[in-house]
Parts: sequence; C-alpha cells; structure tokens
Amino acid sequence: MSILEDIQSGSLKLLLGSKSPRRSELLTSLFSSFEVCSGDCDESFPEHLQGEEIAIYLSQLKSASFSEPGRDEILLTADTVVWKGNSVYGKPESTSDAEEMLGELSGGIHCVFTGVTLRRTGNSHSFVSATSVKFEIFTSGEIEQYVREYDPLDKAGAYGIQDCLAENGEQIGPLGMSIISGSYTNVIGLPMEQLKAELAIL
Repeated sequence: MSILEDIQSGSLKLLLGSKSPRRSELLTSLFSSFEVCSGDCDESFPEHLQGEEIAIYLSQLKSASFSEPGRDEILLTADTVVWKGNSVYGKPESTSDAEEMLGELSGGIHCVFTGVTLRRTGNSHSFVSATSVKFEIFTSGEIEQYVREYDPLDKAGAYGIQDCLAENGEQIGPLGMSIISGSYTNVIGLPMEQLKAELAIL
C-alpha cells in the first residue's frame, strides 16, 4: 500500500503542522481524519534564497521545529510565498502594509510557491508547487474595500484567492484576477493534486 492509502485507511496517522484553517479545510477533501499540531518557528530565511527555494526552506524549517513523528505517523508542514520581481511578499503587518502590497501586485503577474515537507521516522521528503497569477489593475477604492472586508493580514501577499476567484474562474469580491497556470489550491496554501500524487508514490 502507498502512504496515501495508509493514511486513508487509518493505519497511518497524518499530523498537520500548521495553524492555517485553510490548509485544514483543504485536507478534509482528501482525508476523513488528521490531527492539527501547532509549533513555534522563526520564519526568517537566508537573503540569497529565491522564490521556490524560500518556500521549501521554510517548510523544512517548520518540520524541524516539531519532534520526530511516531512510527505510525507522518508530519506535513507547508509554507506559501508570493514572489514578484525578485521580491517576496509575506503576511502584511498592518492594514496599510496590506494596501501597499496589493498596490505593488496590482496590474502584474506574480508567482505563488508552496513548499511541502513530509516527514516520517528517519525520512523526509520535500516538494514545491508553483502557480502564476495575474492581477487586474486595482483602484485604491477596490484595495481599501478588500482590506476592510476580507481580513488579509494572515495571508501571504495580503490576499486570499478564495475571496477573489472561484475555482471555476468566477470572480468574487472587488479584486479581479486570473490563474495563468498552476494549481488553484496551491494559492490557497496546499497543492492538493500534487500532494495526492506525491503521497501515492512514496
């Protein structure tokens, strides 16, 4: 049996090392049960790292902040970063910071990278998923409305795609955007199709 089948059957316990409610919601589409674990981790990274390298590095750093999983457990940690013009856009520190981020991302294309690390006793496997997102040109009023109504302070790049764009491409809310290529759920915080494929071959 694959690790995916072991988790789905209940013979292997999945530990989600993330406080993100969005990652928990995504995992429920694949697994009937898993345990959410929280830990403290300094999410700083070396300045020379680029886009996907940052996402992988932070997912591994988060994994290392937890104790070794038990024999019948597997730990999943992840980190999502927004990358544009050789700059990383993390979680905004204030509403004004969120508005500034959205203003900088407005009218352009950026990439969302999610790094995922899967760890069992004595073994660790990491992978990264990339999605290209195009933003329309936002007015200051649209940005202010989004920040006021959609609570972007806990989201990389100051936005949640699920607040702006449905998986079928339907626009939601004041900010217009589209996916050029890649996984929709990756932008939310976990590339579910790739996660399923990786677990199936481990």
